[in-house]
Amino acid sequence: MTTSRLYRGFEIDLLVYPHRATRPGFGRDYDEGFDASVRICAAETTTDGPQSRVFRVPGKRPFLNTGDARRASAVYAELLIDGGELRG
Repeated sequence: MTTSRLYRGFEIDLLVYPHRATRPGFGRDYDEGFDASVRICAAETTTDGPQSRVFRVPGKRPFLNTGDARRASAVYAELLIDGGELRG
């Protein structure tokens, strides 16, 4: 699941996915929780260009639901941008 937003001249894609991959022949198992990453690029570039970077949202445990994962992703992306992690 991907959600996009703009923040301070950067496009942020919130990437949320099940913690455990779906095994062949089985349905999705959302009981294991969710992991999250963010893809950040300058708003005027493409998300697959050289200026696009993906960061995994740190955490000791999977998120319980997609809402928590999305909120944590947005906050983490803003911290990366505000902290200058994307410069040069």
